[in-house]
Amino acid sequence: MIRSSFCQHPHFAALRFALASLCLSLWTLTIGAIPTPAIEKSPAPESAQVYFISPQNGDTLESPFEVKFGLVGMGIAPAGVDIKNTGHHHLLLDRAVLPDLDQSLPAGDATVRHFGGGQTQTELTLSPGKHTLQLLLGNYAHVPHDRPVISEPITVTVQ
Repeated sequence: MIRSSFCQHPHFAALRFALASLCLSLWTLTIGAIPTPAIEKSPAPESAQVYFISPQNGDTLESPFEVKFGLVGMGIAPAGVDIKNTGHHHLLLDRAVLPDLDQSLPAGDATVRHFGGGQTQTELTLSPGKHTLQLLLGNYAHVPHDRPVISEPITVTVQ
């Protein structure tokens, strides 16, 4: 009975709150001390290039339309498969700014489409208007290569 009446004392609630705050503060301070895993960038040959086979810059298209990816100087491998001089495609849609090229490309971002299965084409459905498309090769972990293999952006108009 003594314990339960002590736990119900108003000062006990304040003590519990203070201890919880102290624990949270200590946990927050230690988060910065935990090393984050290194992002593994893969080298890319100087000759590697990614480009659009279709559509071409300036094309006017009806949605949906087919997009074909081209790659020279490297091979295609699915995400998760670490083979030298390979990667998989990412399609950047209507991005004013490139994603961080030192990090894994974001999942769940509508402006970055992942083709981690090793696909070399897709069908796009876009709203009417002008759109920019750009290709970026990622390694087995969706990280752009040490020398990013990225296409020039193209602009298409969807009717």
